[in-house]
Amino acid sequence: MNIKMIAAVSIATAATAMPQAAIAHADPTSSFGFLSPSGNIGCEMFDQGDGHGNAVCKVRDHTWTATPSEFCQRGAVPGATGEPGADVMLGQGNPPCVSSAMVQIFFSAPYAAGPLAYGQTHTVDTITCDSEPSGVTCTDTSTGHFFRVSGESYQLG
Repeated sequence: MNIKMIAAVSIATAATAMPQAAIAHADPTSSFGFLSPSGNIGCEMFDQGDGHGNAVCKVRDHTWTATPSEFCQRGAVPGATGEPGADVMLGQGNPPCVSSAMVQIFFSAPYAAGPLAYGQTHTVDTITCDSEPSGVTCTDTSTGHFFRVSGESYQLG
């Protein structure tokens, strides 16, 4: 073995033996945005820091008309949650509702959310959203409340 080869092996060995710096990652359960594979439904799941999950889904192109919902709590900012709209929402411990939400979901690249493949789920606290070809269903496992949304219809339960 020549000197250059010994030096290269020594440097490589030292580099692998050195402690690695911790890589910071955001907690994936605190906020998660996704699009349906079709790109027509966009959802944001989040915990506002109080241990209660939330899910909001927006549908770009839909054939249904939103019916005002009595369950959405009105936000303190005009145009915020609680105003008339067609966004479907579920907050942990509360019934689902249809209203307006100040959530940006349909960003363009490089800020666009990735797809949640059909048959896949994601959970934040007790809220689980499921992506299927028929639409997106989000359920609060602590209460059984849910919503289903697609381009053709929505259901609150």
